[in-house]
Amino acid sequence: MKIVGISGSLRKASWNTAVLHVAADLLAGHELAIAEIGDLPLMNQDLEQDGKFPASVERLREQISAADALLFATPEYNASIPAPLKNAIDWASRPANTLAGKPAAIIGVSPGALGTARAQYPLRQTLGVLNVILLCQPEVFIGGAAQKFQDGKLTDEATRDFLGKALTAFVGLAERVRRG
Repeated sequence: MKIVGISGSLRKASWNTAVLHVAADLLAGHELAIAEIGDLPLMNQDLEQDGKFPASVERLREQISAADALLFATPEYNASIPAPLKNAIDWASRPANTLAGKPAAIIGVSPGALGTARAQYPLRQTLGVLNVILLCQPEVFIGGAAQKFQDGKLTDEATRDFLGKALTAFVGLAERVRRG
């Protein structure tokens, strides 16, 4: 299965990008490629010319179109979705909506105790409106990141085990969608 991971954080030492790398390791037998969203221009319809998008947008849209499933990793900024992630979703949803019908899961890592719950709920709402088929359970909110990650590696075994179980549920959803 071809999975595209999208991290809402542009930070080099991002825990959310790190958790996508952990997911790639846990998804043995499946391919997870992490999409680059840091070079996307701000969403602006004036940048669409003759049905074409800027090159970085075209690249993202092609990655999503070719994917069997999507894995979003979002930090929480001011109790909501980070702007770079929302920008990527807005570009991906331009006609024709490349997100529609794609199975997806959301995970998130933060230093706080709540994980990224306040960002994931509006992200679920946005993706739902765009006809993304979301994994509802289990929800993955990884809090206390500074204690669970060392040098970009998830060292907390209980969290790693839980993430593995969530990814198994995600692959199951994606396989059901693929079978129709």
